[in-house]
Amino acid sequence: MNKERLIIFDTTLRDGEQSPGATMDQDEKLRIAKALERMRVDVIEAGFAIASQGDFEAVKAIADTVRESTICSLARAKAEDIDRAAEALAGAESGRIHTFLATSPIHMEHKLRMTPDQVVENAVAAVKHARNRIDDVEFSCEDAGRSELDFLCRIVEAAIDAGARTINIPDTVGYNIPEQFADTIRSLLERVPNADKAVFSVHCHNDLGLAVANSLAAVQAGARQVECTINGLGERAGNASLEEIVMAVRTRQDLFPVDTGINAREIVPASKLVSTITGFPVQPNKAIVGANAFAHESGIHQDGVLKHRETYEIMSAEDVGWHTNRMVLGKHSGRAAFRARLEELGIPLGSDASLNIAFQRFKDLADKKHEVFDEDLQALVSDTRQAAEQERYQLVVLEVTSCTGETPKARIVINVDGEEREATAAGAGPVDATFKAIESLVQSNCSMSLYSVNAITSGTDSQGEVTVRLEKGGRIVNGHGADTDIISASAKAYLNALNHFASGSQRAHPQAADV
Repeated sequence: MNKERLIIFDTTLRDGEQSPGATMDQDEKLRIAKALERMRVDVIEAGFAIASQGDFEAVKAIADTVRESTICSLARAKAEDIDRAAEALAGAESGRIHTFLATSPIHMEHKLRMTPDQVVENAVAAVKHARNRIDDVEFSCEDAGRSELDFLCRIVEAAIDAGARTINIPDTVGYNIPEQFADTIRSLLERVPNADKAVFSVHCHNDLGLAVANSLAAVQAGARQVECTINGLGERAGNASLEEIVMAVRTRQDLFPVDTGINAREIVPASKLVSTITGFPVQPNKAIVGANAFAHESGIHQDGVLKHRETYEIMSAEDVGWHTNRMVLGKHSGRAAFRARLEELGIPLGSDASLNIAFQRFKDLADKKHEVFDEDLQALVSDTRQAAEQERYQLVVLEVTSCTGETPKARIVINVDGEEREATAAGAGPVDATFKAIESLVQSNCSMSLYSVNAITSGTDSQGEVTVRLEKGGRIVNGHGADTDIISASAKAYLNALNHFASGSQRAHPQAADV
């Protein structure tokens, strides 16, 4: 039996980026977009073009580069937003404008300060304006999960008449439960006269831990697009997790009348890439992509799996990309092989200078590790991508002493604006001492809101990846560092965060866009 297509709409680069501290630069967004394209994601929401110049440029770069997925930009129901989105999407092989307006009584009264009639009028005008700029228009009823059904029917019918091809029904605040949300989708499909002229989509938040359950219930009720993110990344408690949606539908084909076109073997590599770039580690017991997702501790379980895998595993680890992404390169590998593997991974290294730096650091890493994995390469590039550019702070020397019963000390030499400076400091531990030594030189007056260490691969020779999140004056930046030495990785991460502050680059988070 032929199954209907379930459209997978990934919003990691837009809604996912609205997680505090998860801001990505253009090159990082492009790397993730290419990973999503390899996964065969149907629609990639690349950003909110009017939010900032950086967001506009990232959407444009992705639209100009990715050819196999539809590229989407979010836009409020305003002409200037829609025009900016259309401009960013001009080079797309397939582009979509996603415009939205709140429809719940609480949002209309307290946020929009509009009457229901005014909301419908504005929604229709926005959709018509978008259709004059692009063929593919999606309209979202923000906070649909708390909207009155009669009004939802009215505005959805009007938006479809105005030219919207996709209607998105978001549970913006994660308020719904599966049976209730399914009833909403089913009622809209039954009551809206022109419902057959649009694809109905859902975008669920995870405030009550029900985003995936609500999304799947909606699919069974007739929704044919699910908006989701890698690792469930997103505002507050996050969004519906792409990997869980895809594998639930694929594993339970006996219950779902749909299937996706996703290449599931790219799921784990994409998960690790997003985790590396954002600095948000994946919890070990996370479904599908967690380190323990296919691990069996119980002797009974181990015995059953050894005798017949299906006794305790409902899907294959290899099918979602575990154990399939090892690269066999070592210290004798050449530059051409190294470049080829980076290209396969969708890692852009535009200049020869960037390639030379990355290749040298690969050689240094290969001297320390017996095997180099794709995850190591992703971290290596994240750690060195800006090394060919001018950085204000660069690590030169780090020397740490730590002995039981004695206070740890760190001596550090960093290059600041071309001048080497040295400092020594003591601390509660070697990392604390290192950070205090750095601060004594730079005096940034930042506060640290996150320090996270994650092993990139298994084994005692694994690179450690450190994420440092700093705050100052309401601005939040993440710094990343990777090294087989955790203390060195920590210093690199701290300096990387300081360089982000020094660069002055920032992105305005459009909180109103939490659809």
